[in-house]
Amino acid sequence: MSRYAEFAAATNFSFLRGASQPRDMVLTALLLGHAGIGVADRNTVSGVVRAFSALEDLRRDGVVPPEKLRDGGGPGEFVWMESPQPEGEASDPAWLSKRAKNFKLVVGARLVFVDQTPDIVVYPANRDGWGRLTRLLTLGNGRAKKGDCILRLDDLVADTNDLLLVVMPERRLASLERVLPELTKAAPGAVWLAASMLRRGDDRRRLAKLKAVAVAHRVSLLAVNDALYADPGQRDLQDVLTCIREKTTIAEAGRRLEINAERHLKPAAEMTRLFRDCPEAITETGRLLDRIGFSLDQLKYEYPDEPVPKGWEPQAWLAELTRRNALVRYPKGLPAKVSKLLADELELIAQLDYARYFLTIHDIVRFAHEKDILCQGRGSAANSAVCFVLGVTAVDPAEHDLLFARFISTERREPPDIDVDFEHERREEVIQYIYAKYGRHRAGIASTVISYRPRSAIRDVGKALGLSEDVTARIAGTQWGSWGSDIQNAHIRQ
Repeated sequence: MSRYAEFAAATNFSFLRGASQPRDMVLTALLLGHAGIGVADRNTVSGVVRAFSALEDLRRDGVVPPEKLRDGGGPGEFVWMESPQPEGEASDPAWLSKRAKNFKLVVGARLVFVDQTPDIVVYPANRDGWGRLTRLLTLGNGRAKKGDCILRLDDLVADTNDLLLVVMPERRLASLERVLPELTKAAPGAVWLAASMLRRGDDRRRLAKLKAVAVAHRVSLLAVNDALYADPGQRDLQDVLTCIREKTTIAEAGRRLEINAERHLKPAAEMTRLFRDCPEAITETGRLLDRIGFSLDQLKYEYPDEPVPKGWEPQAWLAELTRRNALVRYPKGLPAKVSKLLADELELIAQLDYARYFLTIHDIVRFAHEKDILCQGRGSAANSAVCFVLGVTAVDPAEHDLLFARFISTERREPPDIDVDFEHERREEVIQYIYAKYGRHRAGIASTVISYRPRSAIRDVGKALGLSEDVTARIAGTQWGSWGSDIQNAHIRQ
């Protein structure tokens, strides 16, 4: 049997479309015998880090993290949240770890266009391709209001170097005659035409048509299942998500819902059976998998240059600023304890090449102080003597025992995180200073992706099920707290 990898897998980061978390898609694909999986959410790469982290956990330990399990109701019983529970050798951590080491995760995005172009799943072939993809998404997000992305086919074909393109045909295939010639000209040898067998009645006829189109345009056909969830049992959840997105109810949604429960990850053997009329489409998934050389672990800490006075290197200038500010913080003389802490921290900062980051934070805080804008650093950065003498934090290392390793250490393998709060009324002044110094094309406001909390989930699901507002409000009121945690099974049954 040929290797198979699913290259059109959406997660719940395709908001109100995908019904499974990234870790569940990865784990399920592994258990089903896939050689790899391509995670591609709708105009975003927000979910790929969680998919990568889940695979790293499996490679290292061969076990599912504790948050993957939930109370099954009986004493000591646990069930897998969304993926099939492994049996036999698949339940052995050593087996899972070995399988995970040979399993390949590829990350990209499903680009959705506004100019009647079919969706195109884009995967970076290498690190440069990842940069192009993320810049493309930045372009689309910059044009749109919050939560949207405006892209046109011209944006993609303007620079397709190091990008691999999978065209997802719509029900009507007419647009392919316009799109495929343009794509194959812009990205010769890097275009595939996706085909799926979703039991809609005309699957075999449609596959034959797609084969003819692929031959006519000299592109390869690629087998996909266009998965929206990991397990067929999640079809009901996906239906509810669709109703929430469409602002309707299950009773009234009609054809806006999927016609069956086929949009799940399927065993490699089942995909091979479904594509028995076109086995080359299965083989092509292995070839595409081999062409992708990019992995998220290739992204390293690359902080941009921070302007420093002529004749100074960033590390030396940070050490000089630390010395000058230490004299201000301790006018009666630098305590020996603090002096040693500063020396140790500066040595580690030099070793990890974080000086430019500290200089950026110091410059922003300096501006706030000069303008009498209240600001305060917090979090793990409060364990840093360097942050204290630079005026970023307020915890005096001469009076408190700090644990710098909570903030930075060689074992953390991640850049430092300094959180600084500015007074609300004048925060915009700080933002404008940053824009003015670095340029609006090099500075931006980062967003976070939030998830449903139990109360809001209950309200929206209740609406989708057709419950009245007073009923959903009463049910939501039984969940404690505004944020809360996962809703327990026993609570759901009640």
